[in-house]
Amino acid sequence: MANLTKLRIRNQTKGTDLADRADIADTSASRNQGLLKHTGLADGEGLWIVPCEGVHSFFMKFAIDVVFINKKRVVTKIRPNMVSSRIAFSVRAHSTIELPVGMIEKSKTSPGDQLELEKYEA
Repeated sequence: MANLTKLRIRNQTKGTDLADRADIADTSASRNQGLLKHTGLADGEGLWIVPCEGVHSFFMKFAIDVVFINKKRVVTKIRPNMVSSRIAFSVRAHSTIELPVGMIEKSKTSPGDQLELEKYEA
């Protein structure tokens, strides 16, 4: 059964939104699948992978923006426009947020920014 819990992700430092209906991958199965079965992400969508220090884009059908955050939800690294067949990781990260390309730039997110992740039932 699909996870009905969604996530609002806000950059508190910049006062901008990264996602308003992100999915949560917090089980082994959901982390392994990630976005592999998706054909794209619309504005407002995303995937929070927890725990996760690194991601790959092998077999992905589209590029993504990747934001790595620590346990305090502070951005440790960003990887805009990650195209297919790439690997990105941050040894200081506790979890990873995958977003549509352009959201890092649109939200002005950069390392050191404080994010707020708010769960809600869809």
